[in-house]
Amino acid sequence: MQISSRLTMAIHVIVCIDTFKDEYKVTSDFLAGSVNVNPVVIRRLLGQLKDAGIVEVTRGSGGAQLARPLEQITMLDLYHAVECVDDGELFHFHEKPNPKCPVGKNIHNVLDDKLDQVQKAMEDEMSRISMKSVIEDTKKFIAAE
Repeated sequence: MQISSRLTMAIHVIVCIDTFKDEYKVTSDFLAGSVNVNPVVIRRLLGQLKDAGIVEVTRGSGGAQLARPLEQITMLDLYHAVECVDDGELFHFHEKPNPKCPVGKNIHNVLDDKLDQVQKAMEDEMSRISMKSVIEDTKKFIAAE
């Protein structure tokens, strides 16, 4: 199981928007160059971030900017904005375990609460990580170059 790259791309985009806001017009083409993906992927991602109230995007070549302060944007906000998980559930359970097998007929009873606990722990931790802290760490690495 693996969370898609949309989350890390969204974080990358937020870091770029903040880092380059005073130097460049931060367009989807500009962001695509940094993320090293097709601009269409970035436009789709920016649309999701815009719908979530995280960024503002000016059509044409106006560029993107943050819609709220960095300390008010968490990793969980980005995760919710760009990840497509069915019914908010991170784990997808295999279909139709064998009801004639003692394990198969009970596996949901055994795992459902445990998987919910794991997802809640992950989301709780993500809610504590602000984009401000990610930007600060990024600036430290850039300064060390």
